[in-house]
Amino acid sequence: MLALNKENVKNRGQWEDAGVVAPKFDLDNMIAKTKEEPIWVHFGAGNIFRGFVAVLQQQLLEEGLSDKGIIAAETFDFEIIDKIYDPYDNIGILVILYPDGSFSKKIVASIAEGLVGDPSRTEDWERLKEIFAKPSLQMASFTITEKGYNINLLSGDIMPDVKRDMENGPSNPTHAMSKVAALAYHRYKSGKLPIAFVSMDNCAENGKRLSTSVNAIAKAWADKGLVEKDFIDYLNDEKYVTFPWTMIDKITPRPAEEVKKVLSDAGIEKMDIVRTSKNTYIAPFINAEGPQYLVVEDKFPNGRPPLEKAGVIFTDRNTVDRVEKMKVGTCLNPLHTALAVFGCLLDYKTIAEEMKDDLLRKLVEKIGFEEGMPVVINPGVIDPVAFAKEVIEVRLPNPYIPDTPQRIATDTSQKLKIRFGQTIKAYQQRSDLDAASLKYIPLVIAGWCRYLMGINDAGEEMTLSPDPMLETLKPHFADINIGAPETAEGKLKPILNNEELFGLNLYEAGLGEKVEGYFKEMIAGKNAVRNTLKKYLG
Repeated sequence: MLALNKENVKNRGQWEDAGVVAPKFDLDNMIAKTKEEPIWVHFGAGNIFRGFVAVLQQQLLEEGLSDKGIIAAETFDFEIIDKIYDPYDNIGILVILYPDGSFSKKIVASIAEGLVGDPSRTEDWERLKEIFAKPSLQMASFTITEKGYNINLLSGDIMPDVKRDMENGPSNPTHAMSKVAALAYHRYKSGKLPIAFVSMDNCAENGKRLSTSVNAIAKAWADKGLVEKDFIDYLNDEKYVTFPWTMIDKITPRPAEEVKKVLSDAGIEKMDIVRTSKNTYIAPFINAEGPQYLVVEDKFPNGRPPLEKAGVIFTDRNTVDRVEKMKVGTCLNPLHTALAVFGCLLDYKTIAEEMKDDLLRKLVEKIGFEEGMPVVINPGVIDPVAFAKEVIEVRLPNPYIPDTPQRIATDTSQKLKIRFGQTIKAYQQRSDLDAASLKYIPLVIAGWCRYLMGINDAGEEMTLSPDPMLETLKPHFADINIGAPETAEGKLKPILNNEELFGLNLYEAGLGEKVEGYFKEMIAGKNAVRNTLKKYLG
């Protein structure tokens, strides 16, 4: 049996006999050089990092364009380090899942260290401080999920743990953003050393969100005299510190049992999938789709690795923003949400299965190409039509990416403003377009309202995915009955005129009544959702 560890991966022949590409660079040399002169720390040690970001640096190592790796730090789920990094010497296996059912397998060994980013792990935290005091450090990047940057509750109040961190200063931070601020302060105290803090999370204006949260904590410390006022100037002077914006796109779903079997059958031992106490699903391997995109604002005051040689697109902030809006507002995310809503209603278990449904495939084509594309600003670095075609023809139908409509339906209320509201607004702002002419985006909004009833198209109860607005939204549907469209009269108004949800009042856009009409058709009886889709798409 093959064991995944530092010594074993040096025996390239045995891995390649098992169909796994082994690293060509000198691991010991990479680890030693990274330890001495670190250039890159990454916070968020999960699957997107291991299956995408770490692979970029590996490519540079393979091609002799760098001799240093990445240091991974985990600030939230420490079991990732304890159960997946440490036992396997920070090494993983990337398995790319192709739509035709074929696999490619390669060892990812570009991670020099795996650390728990928390003061409770004294040795690891001191090591992080040591790294942040090194002049060689060029960037700290992040995949900590969108929630990781939040320092406020939904009410607007500061989170209790952040409030404590603000009171206590940088010595013992608990929240991820407080830890970043504390390490930035340590770098400031080490000689005002330059660095780029690079959010690679899948959310709009991610660099701004990171900067805003770190600055808020630092300012609270400065106001209390816990840090120097000059620290705030340091954080906001791009000669020293930058917060580049980025757009990232790659699906790295939960590790799949089928992939575990493939690797185990190839003679690789201990490929078990771990579910941590914080509900992270992680394994020694990462399964992922092939297509990937990373677009980065090129602002690095201390230099950076030549990641353009690994396919990263470096550009200006405006272009990053355009790419993000193209993806989130037209070419990918609205299509995902449409499939999530109707997938739940029609009882599909995977996105790939949905794409075999002619009606649903036609729906996402109409939303992407017909309604979304006229208002897309071409960012220049990625062609929107080609991107959308790849999404619809290659990515969404891939049966080996086990993504579910139920997972994607999570937090839909938080996504509508960006995924659909922006397009509607763009129509309103154009003299040659009429928002009231839209057919398919309002069909999805009506579908989402129908979804909120918690009853599928067969008339059976279904579990709604987690969403912070559920308790507010569900009561509006309490007196609406399937088979009695008249019971919906006037019930959707508080939802459809809610600017917090959509970024605008749908009635003022000429779409409120249309959504109401679609909704009434969808509650006419059993199978009314499919019949409505058939009526407008068949």
